[in-house]
Amino acid sequence: GGRSAAVQKTLRDARRTALHELKTEAYDVGANAVVSVDLDYVELSGNGNMVMLVASGTAVVIEK
Repeated sequence: GGRSAAVQKTLRDARRTALHELKTEAYDVGANAVVSVDLDYVELSGNGNMVMLVASGTAVVIEK
């Protein structure tokens, strides 16, 4: 099977949201950057119609 445009859009939106939340949380603790970002997709249902996206990374302060 091919890729569904609707599924691709949903995953793209989820990725943007997860990265935005990761950046916001980093800034909330005083960081100005996030390094070693990792995105993991976890299938929650046996038939593949429910996926969870987990974004993680290390909040850091980069000096100028």
